[in-house]
Amino acid sequence: MPTLTHLSKKARFHIPGAWVLVCCVLGVAAAAWAQPDVDGDPKSSAFIRVPSDTDDWTRHFRIGALVGMNISAKFNESGLFNMSGNNVANGIYDNGYVREDQTGNAGGYTSYWGYNNASQYSANSLTMQATTSYSTSSSGSQSGIFPGVEMAYGDNLWYWKHARVGWELGFGLLPIDISENSTTAGEVTQSTFTYNTGGIIMPTAPYQGGPSGVGPLLPDSPSSTSQTNSIGTISGTHSLDVMLYTLRFGPSFYWDMGEHVGMSLGAGPAVGLVSGNYKYNETITAGGSTARNAGQIGATDFVYGGYVNAAVMYHVQDNADIYVAAQFMPMSSANFSSGGREGQLDLKGQVYLSVGINWPF
Repeated sequence: MPTLTHLSKKARFHIPGAWVLVCCVLGVAAAAWAQPDVDGDPKSSAFIRVPSDTDDWTRHFRIGALVGMNISAKFNESGLFNMSGNNVANGIYDNGYVREDQTGNAGGYTSYWGYNNASQYSANSLTMQATTSYSTSSSGSQSGIFPGVEMAYGDNLWYWKHARVGWELGFGLLPIDISENSTTAGEVTQSTFTYNTGGIIMPTAPYQGGPSGVGPLLPDSPSSTSQTNSIGTISGTHSLDVMLYTLRFGPSFYWDMGEHVGMSLGAGPAVGLVSGNYKYNETITAGGSTARNAGQIGATDFVYGGYVNAAVMYHVQDNADIYVAAQFMPMSSANFSSGGREGQLDLKGQVYLSVGINWPF
């Protein structure tokens, strides 16, 4: 005969009753529940092997929605950083451009130029700035709550008192996207390129000329260049956009706590893989011009730790339960770093809550 792990086919599922029972289970000690008769021996501490031909459904598979909490990220940058937002070699500056037009810059002039602000033009001279590098030191942190999915498979091998003892293998998938915004000061290195505009009727700013070779023509080479260092502002967003894969395996204990409610406990080692990108998108403001610096660092890092979990099952019918589970899974940190930048995913305090369907078989 099957044990009371499974309901009669006449059983019915009532949502309010389920939550009342779950709350009661979480608030009352296990000893307060009347235990059903099982094939174990409550008076003995011996482990009794579950017969292979038993009618008891010892195995289970479950799948459910997962919410990860107490997961945080730390962001640090320190040192000298080169810019990605301009391309001086091709005549692309922070506040304008001077490029080669379709004539190949015939006569040393080009129509393919433009500038952003009226302050760049003065006394037959047009200046373009290009931020080439900056140095700073900053740090920040952020945390969040993230939805995911979990699956688990397990089997019970022994009876022990009122409990069944076995093992469980679990898998979790959790997308994580954590961002922080910061503003800090830094030393900014800029190059200034001066173009002679004598003989040109200057179009008002902002102006963007095309590559046709027709229109106001500007010399394709600057008349002078200079370099300055000044204190500027670096503001922007830093983020970790990663996927966390976790795998856990360990012993499990299961017992029925009444006709409709069962409970399981488990603990053991856990490993994980964090794969994704550390992204940055910064704006550097100095000397009256603004430059953009953006990029990403891709990496995959291995993490490890352990887990402790508890789940409450409400028996809907013979081969289907609804479960609610909580899990604490402290793990090592994952690091993404390159060229003075570092993003660290802190997993040492992560907690998971999940709800889904459990199938005993």
